[in-house]
Amino acid sequence: MRAVAALILALPFIACSPSAEAPETLIMASTTSTRDSGLLDDLLPRFEAETGIAVRVVAVGTGRAIDLARRGDADVLFVHHRPSELEFVAEGFGLERLPVMYNDFVLVGPREDPAGVRELGDVAAALANVAANEVPFFSRGDDSGTHKAELRLWAAASVEPSAGASGWYRETGAGMGATLNTANQTPGYALTDRGTWIAFRNRSGLDLLVEGDPLLRNEYGVVVVNPERHPHVKAAAGKRLADWLTSDAGRAAIAAYRVGGEALFFPIER
Repeated sequence: MRAVAALILALPFIACSPSAEAPETLIMASTTSTRDSGLLDDLLPRFEAETGIAVRVVAVGTGRAIDLARRGDADVLFVHHRPSELEFVAEGFGLERLPVMYNDFVLVGPREDPAGVRELGDVAAALANVAANEVPFFSRGDDSGTHKAELRLWAAASVEPSAGASGWYRETGAGMGATLNTANQTPGYALTDRGTWIAFRNRSGLDLLVEGDPLLRNEYGVVVVNPERHPHVKAAAGKRLADWLTSDAGRAAIAAYRVGGEALFFPIER
């Protein structure tokens, strides 16, 4: 009985011992493309196994992710619109912006290709064809990195898509997977990052039509939120994540990630 009583008395100390504590948890504001491609589900368990730091991901468009970080509602930012990332740092909300990886955007659309853009290789010319033929085009319309890139490409095509009266340009206000589903059902054209396209399975009516234009490069960066702006953020742990993503181990994990044997992202050498 004395042994049992001693064990019961010891239980609170066992429960509170360092080995029983929950791991430190970071909040990372990131994009739907890193989530929908499956990349983060592969990378983050590796990081936690090496460091003991867990990462909770809030996956939204790049614009919303930056807003979360600007308010101090995230410890780390991992997105894909370099000008916005650099502006975030310049405003004092983030520490150094580190380049992590890249892939590219692609233009997808109906297999019968009513706008005649297949294999043009010139994305601006392809978008001009879509506009001229007033074929449905589905934009995320959500201030995401993909949406920002799309608007840049329309400008390169000298087209103001929302000015069309026929309603061919349609904003979904949704993530990449949902936008591709809509384009597949209608069908219509859409700009998507290659990683999400490769991982996307519901594409019976869509084909990849335009790729390879240098304007379609898509680069991702990581930024730790500045603790001088938001003292509660876990900047030290965030820096460990940023350093890991850009380390030899992180770059190797990014390069090794495949879907159907195809690489989705390519690490940027520092």
